[in-house]
Amino acid sequence: MRKFESILVANRGEIAVRVMRTAQALGYRAIAVYSEADSGAPHVIMADDAVLIGPAPVGESYLDIGRILQAAKDTGAQAIHPGYGFLAENAAFAQACADAGLVFIGPGVEAIELMGNKAAAKRRMINADVPCVPGYEGEDQSDAAMTAAAAEIGYPLMVKAAAGGGGRGMRLVERADGLADALASARSEALNAFGSDELILEKAIIRPRHVEVQVFADSQGNVIHLGERDCSVQRRHQKVVEEAPCPVMTEDLRARRGAAAVEAARSISYRGAGTVEFLLDEGGEFYFLEMNTRLQVEHPVTELITGLDLVALQIQVAEGHALGLSQDDITLNGHAIEVRLYAEDPGQDFLPVTGRIDLWSPATGPGVRTDAGIATGMEISPYYDPMLAKVMAWGETREIARHRLINALRETALFGSTTNKGFLLDVLQRPRFANGEATTAFIAEEFSDGDLGAPAPSLAQAAMAAVVHFTVQRQRALAASLNVSPALLDWSSAGHLTTRYVYAFDGGEFDLTVAPRRQGGYVVRHDDDEVAVDVIECGGNTARLTVDGRRHSVQYSAPGAGILDLAVEGRNLHFRNRIAFAATAEDEAGGGRVTAPMHGNLLEVFVKPGDEVKTGARLAVLEAMKMQHDILAQIDGIVREVPATAGDQVAADDLLVEIEAI
Repeated sequence: MRKFESILVANRGEIAVRVMRTAQALGYRAIAVYSEADSGAPHVIMADDAVLIGPAPVGESYLDIGRILQAAKDTGAQAIHPGYGFLAENAAFAQACADAGLVFIGPGVEAIELMGNKAAAKRRMINADVPCVPGYEGEDQSDAAMTAAAAEIGYPLMVKAAAGGGGRGMRLVERADGLADALASARSEALNAFGSDELILEKAIIRPRHVEVQVFADSQGNVIHLGERDCSVQRRHQKVVEEAPCPVMTEDLRARRGAAAVEAARSISYRGAGTVEFLLDEGGEFYFLEMNTRLQVEHPVTELITGLDLVALQIQVAEGHALGLSQDDITLNGHAIEVRLYAEDPGQDFLPVTGRIDLWSPATGPGVRTDAGIATGMEISPYYDPMLAKVMAWGETREIARHRLINALRETALFGSTTNKGFLLDVLQRPRFANGEATTAFIAEEFSDGDLGAPAPSLAQAAMAAVVHFTVQRQRALAASLNVSPALLDWSSAGHLTTRYVYAFDGGEFDLTVAPRRQGGYVVRHDDDEVAVDVIECGGNTARLTVDGRRHSVQYSAPGAGILDLAVEGRNLHFRNRIAFAATAEDEAGGGRVTAPMHGNLLEVFVKPGDEVKTGARLAVLEAMKMQHDILAQIDGIVREVPATAGDQVAADDLLVEIEAI
């Protein structure tokens, strides 16, 4: 037995908060580590002790094994929980913990090392008779060997980083002429993300489901599975929606897949929580994809349908106790669905974004759970993954869970940064998802570029925004002028005051006037149209209004003069009153000024002054939020200026390339 009383969580964000919540509930002392960018983060505030381990870049903080071990020594930590991401699947870190006399709350070093390499893992699974996707996982990594193997496998195929996951270092290749570029870009991204450029090839299974099995094992040789999770709804090979159980699972298929997952874990003498991921094709055949030797982002849906606390089980097993559960003890109750709330812009190919969180207010209600590591006032850092929170709902049936999750998303307020919340609502309400028919091709098949763009506000929504804007300004004026009667704020000596709001959006603008009515409420005019708006209640970032007789409840944030963020039925709308702002240089810059879309590291620059470029040409590659992003030309022209160079750290809106149109 390895008894311990204190646990250092070597991670950040929502997973650190989630691990600490269980650790503290069980009576353990929870210790946080944090970078300079996370000094005021929730996981730091809730911890019993916290240690600054370095600057914001992960290589100087969360990935620095020496600094984390020193923090454990300084605080008297006896065990380390790695969470997921960062060092969670790093065999060297697990070994360093053991060498330092610390309990690593995770599997053994050999299991991490073996399953952390997709090539080695696949070879082991083939030997264990676990069904695998046909492919190439050889040691010869030359382009010639890859090209020959690809010809034998056939197209389309997947190029994958052997050492990682999360969609990084992964490319779909449709034809032979695209292989060389895919190999080069996948190697570069894999090397930057995982420190290894080893690749494997796999036959692309078209329109499969991505279904994984949660396994658990103890040091006494007991191995069980806790059912499956369907993680098919993905973008850029990263999961967006997860649910348990899988909508098309049969008892026979669950038993066969569960047995395969248990055998996969048993064959490597696994210990702790792990996930065996499979692809399920349209014919019901399943193939081993990879094994994640850690807790998964989506583990809460398993908790919701089994009633188990997986972190508590991890701690129990790490102390040397038996699981205390057999396969017959596991029953699946109801259905749970989880969505990942990202700081990203779906209309810009899901590009991650940064910004300040002006308001964070998670939903509550029957069956609803939110795991988050953010707070109002926090800055979203460009140095870390853009996932901000996970919103989940459980129900006795899948349909109840789906309805509860839709309502929970509508009631979740996050202002200050562009997020994928509206997109998530769209996913949950699409008939194919509602019917349990989503595959990994779901997003590509269901959503056009027009579907992903931010919707233009309606006149009624713009009118609501103008009245809320007016009301907030009125309240602030009243608070600043204590001797002024509230009634007089709507009046001048000539009668009613009229306030103008000009809200621009893609494709047009609303030029609105707001005027109080003698009988109460307001009239909002736009050209020849009028909208009657009554304010029932407005304050505390929520408002209840009637618009032409119809009742609405909205959430809002007014972080500065002229700016209002409004959530109507869960859809975030951003309103900027142009009357309050002068035109900016950005408005007049046109497409010739190519600026950084976010903070990050400029990996490559492909152009120089004098070069002629066409629309869509690759100008540079920016690494930010653990992904590589191509910077493309928006116009045809001649490159006049390239102030940025490869290796530069650039800030959002920094000029990268200046192009003169031709």
